[in-house]
Amino acid sequence: MSKQKRKILRQGFIKSLPILCSYIFLGAAYGMMMENAGFSCMYSLLASVTVYTGAFQFMLITFLSSGASIATIAISALLMNSRQFFYGLTFLEEFRQMGKRKWYMIPTLTDETYAVNCTLTDEEYPDKEEKHGIMFLVAVFSHCYWAIGSVLGGVLGQIIPFDMTGIDFCMTALFVIIFIDQWEHATSHKPALIGLGVAVICLLIFGKTAFMLPALLIVSGILLVMTRAENRDENKMENEDLGTDIDKCPSDHSADREAGADR
Repeated sequence: MSKQKRKILRQGFIKSLPILCSYIFLGAAYGMMMENAGFSCMYSLLASVTVYTGAFQFMLITFLSSGASIATIAISALLMNSRQFFYGLTFLEEFRQMGKRKWYMIPTLTDETYAVNCTLTDEEYPDKEEKHGIMFLVAVFSHCYWAIGSVLGGVLGQIIPFDMTGIDFCMTALFVIIFIDQWEHATSHKPALIGLGVAVICLLIFGKTAFMLPALLIVSGILLVMTRAENRDENKMENEDLGTDIDKCPSDHSADREAGADR
């Protein structure tokens, strides 16, 4: 293995460590719940490898136990994970540049991998191949962490009783840390403040079980309008500067002719 590949492997693992700390415990909790519902660790592994939807997998336990229809499960999964549509829009160009790896990146984009990938700035990683390699490894490692945690939980659930109360808070802690890191490195805090404000308002209006999708729609719309307005202002300023330069040219030529006449 070349030195560059070893560097990418090391960086990908380091960047995925925060996800490791949450996925192992949450995956274990999922595996234990599957075991308590009568499904062995092999079913937990199968769901974690193929479904890989995190929170929806916990809901899937209830669906499987109650004998829900495939249509019900599919529609619920679509609605519950609809926020991934907005995550994917952020990395359209990045995934396109990753070639065949994009076919793995798209279905494995989660809340946590999205948050970590957002910290990989072009300033820190000017080499696109290195950045894309790290993004791919973060996705692979995270997928493995979740699958390993699920199997571990299923095995432990068979051996010893374990109280997992409060363990899901590690996911909240992960996002708080990532938010603080993004806040400290961001040049503008407007998107974060808009996101927080809209999320709070939607939470009060729609409730905690239904506020996510409308909040994402509203925030995405506001940021899209703001981006277009900023681009329009930048283009206007560039055109004005260009017009000013053009206006200066005749006067410069006239000055040159006058100087020639004097000579």
